[in-house]
Amino acid sequence: MIYTVTFNPSLDYIVRVKDFRLGEVNRVYYEDILPGGKGINVSIVLKNMGHDSRALGFMAGFTGREIEARLAQQGVQGDFIEVAEGMSRINVKLKSNEESEINGMGPKITPADIDALYAKLDTLQKDDLLVISGSVPSTLPGDMYERIMSRLDGRGINIIVDAERDLLVKVLQYHPVLIKPNNHELGDIFGVKLQTRDEVVPYAKKLQERGARNVLISMAGEGAVFVSQDGDVIQSPAPKGTVVNSVGAGDSMVAGFITGYLESKGDYVTAFKWGVCTGSASAFSPNLATRPEVEALLATL
Repeated sequence: MIYTVTFNPSLDYIVRVKDFRLGEVNRVYYEDILPGGKGINVSIVLKNMGHDSRALGFMAGFTGREIEARLAQQGVQGDFIEVAEGMSRINVKLKSNEESEINGMGPKITPADIDALYAKLDTLQKDDLLVISGSVPSTLPGDMYERIMSRLDGRGINIIVDAERDLLVKVLQYHPVLIKPNNHELGDIFGVKLQTRDEVVPYAKKLQERGARNVLISMAGEGAVFVSQDGDVIQSPAPKGTVVNSVGAGDSMVAGFITGYLESKGDYVTAFKWGVCTGSASAFSPNLATRPEVEALLATL
């Protein structure tokens, strides 16, 4: 079974405004509301690819109920802990001459809520796949990733981590099966600027020296790089297309990689190609990637 964890889910209110002007009344010409959060995006794209998963995390209030309802409409099984105080976030994504975001706070998560999440994670079985991604809200311990991975350590659960800086670096000791920084996040870890695919390879290997098994680096228009636990390096330029919406592209890459890996019965080259094309398909679409969109891009590689 595949599980995803989203600590701070949201309803993403996406609006488009012609020539947005600060301090004035602006009228939208396009709007949409989508369930948001990195783990949730992974679960949605997995479902679009034909694979079931269970989305874990915290929800609260009417917004939390709406997140669950919208996930159910898309065929995604939510298994969230209901938090008593506060409400799940509403994030405003404003697209005009520039893109701006206003992100909500999220509910107050208590130690009892955390214990409830642990209880769900304790049911995972050997060979299950767990995706942990995204930021940790201020009401959770800053070492939440470490606590989860320490708790599950030694149980044969395959864990994928998509997070920034310390959240990522501090869990490498637990040997995640896959990590997915982008080139900027990778550069931030080591205090360098990484712009080309060749430049990221030695730094990906440094993360392997610290404990990561496989490293997948997304690089937007530059494509992607994968360094396997066997030392193989696979690179790909980005497929051709027009970027419409970059939100969720990295999460889509993770879901595509999982899809390719499962369907090829463990072939990393296939998994990598699926990851690249799924991330690009989401970037080229106003919504998250669908399987026909991904297969069309795969035919071009």
